[in-house]
Amino acid sequence: MESTSKEFRKYAHQFVDWMADYMDNIENYPVKSQVVPKEIYNQIEDSIPNQGEDIETIFNDFVNIIMPGVTHWQSPNFYAYFPANTSPPSILAEMLTATLGIQGMKWETSPASTELEERMMEWIQKCIGIPNNWVGVIHDSASSATLASILTAREQKSTFRINETGFEKDTKFRVYCSEETHSSIEKGAKIAGIGRANVIKIPTDQTLRLRPEVLLQKIKEDIKNGYKPLCIVAAIGTTGTTAIDPLNEIADIAEKFKIWLHVDAAYAGSVLLLPEFHHYLNGIEKADSFVFNPHKWLFTNFDCSAYFVKDKNALVNTFEILPEYLKTKTDGSVNNHCDWGVPLGRRFRSLKLWFVMRNYGLVGLQKKLRNHIELARWFENEIAKLPEFELVVPRNINLICFRFKPQKFKDVEVLNRINESLMHDLNDSGKIYLTHTKVNDIYTLRLVIGQTNVSERHVENTLQLIIEKATKTFKKYNREVY
Repeated sequence: MESTSKEFRKYAHQFVDWMADYMDNIENYPVKSQVVPKEIYNQIEDSIPNQGEDIETIFNDFVNIIMPGVTHWQSPNFYAYFPANTSPPSILAEMLTATLGIQGMKWETSPASTELEERMMEWIQKCIGIPNNWVGVIHDSASSATLASILTAREQKSTFRINETGFEKDTKFRVYCSEETHSSIEKGAKIAGIGRANVIKIPTDQTLRLRPEVLLQKIKEDIKNGYKPLCIVAAIGTTGTTAIDPLNEIADIAEKFKIWLHVDAAYAGSVLLLPEFHHYLNGIEKADSFVFNPHKWLFTNFDCSAYFVKDKNALVNTFEILPEYLKTKTDGSVNNHCDWGVPLGRRFRSLKLWFVMRNYGLVGLQKKLRNHIELARWFENEIAKLPEFELVVPRNINLICFRFKPQKFKDVEVLNRINESLMHDLNDSGKIYLTHTKVNDIYTLRLVIGQTNVSERHVENTLQLIIEKATKTFKKYNREVY
């Protein structure tokens, strides 16, 4: 049933009321969805309806079928994975973006999309300390940005031959990263034809940072054995523990051997808006590319990944392709962002970033980030006071890695099972949601404090819930083991 503008207006108002109510009442939902596999699937018809249905019926099914299967990433009690924040100005901008429905692949297909994106990248560049001779573009995710870096490194190293003729022979390229960095690096190497086996994982130190001396040794060995070092990925905030790789030392190695250096700050990069963290970028002028995701911890709806490169020409020459049907009279005099990454099609992502940065302002954004870090510091201090808990690694920024460690249990595997059971009990309660990693084979609970509206009250209640559930878990395992 096709909606008229009158019907659209009616339901749009209804939907906005529901959206506002959702934001007001999000704490009443179980944070992690409580459904079982196929529960949603089996409630949905197996074929498209022959006749159109009215919006009211569809919306009722959304509430009754879809909503129970939603994990509420915007809940202030969501501490899992990484923040994936929205905010009122971002949501409002997304509504406008959806209404406009533009395709911003080239300047001429919507000049506002291209030029607002250019300006937003300049705003961010100034805020976080990226060199002013670099250029920025918005990608959908850090995975796409990392792939773009690996592909650009590949083409630059082969003088853009591989794009034209393919891999005519075994080039034996190598990509280097720490053992703690994101799986997107391996995926990018696979897609780029480098091969997963040629991603060399460098051991880390006690704080889980990449060890530059081992990196240097491995590069020298590879060169001696006929390999071609292609790309190094340094992390400002690794996935598991938010470890900060020593960028300046890594950059010296990359510069010495003329290896492309990509800096992955996907989640933690937002903290660079705070001047007291700018030292994380020491050495960035010697790198080649950098990425962070405003859609993770800068209150901007997914997807919005800010990618910067030193050499614009290397990036464009890697991806540019100009069939007759895409030629326009402004080619060569404007930026056509379809030539700055893999996809041709591009969403108007910069609009929500503009709304967010203008509505909060730099001071407002900094205030929220500092508040999250302070809450994380409080949680870390409280955990450290509890004799039955242990900080597995020191806190980095707003992520706390800890475990329940009853003094009665010494065996690592038993403690791992206890902590896994504790995590599932916490998540099954619906009251909070957190995830885990493994640090030196220790099952480690990760608690990320970064949701848009998280407050001291939420963190205090979370700590009490963890203590209560841990007590029950201890009693259960005490009966089983002894």
